[in-house]
Amino acid sequence: MKEFVEYIVKNLVDHPDKVRINEVGGTHTLIIELAVEKSDIGKIIGKKGKTINAIRTLLMSVASRNGIRVNLEILEEEGAAAK
Repeated sequence: MKEFVEYIVKNLVDHPDKVRINEVGGTHTLIIELAVEKSDIGKIIGKKGKTINAIRTLLMSVASRNGIRVNLEILEEEGAAAK
């Protein structure tokens, strides 16, 4: 899952070397934390959140094939999650 998100995000941003992805796993739920350069956050979210929602939809589709649930969170500079 981490590689899937990494591939999509690195192709969207201007600074692919600054992309950081962390997986926090549970028994049936996987949380993927995404941190990018501050100037790239808008590219990941998109207009009215359409880009991030599309990424989440793709991620949920892949996860459902594996029988798990996935949450994708964007981390801000302070480390707080934004949705």
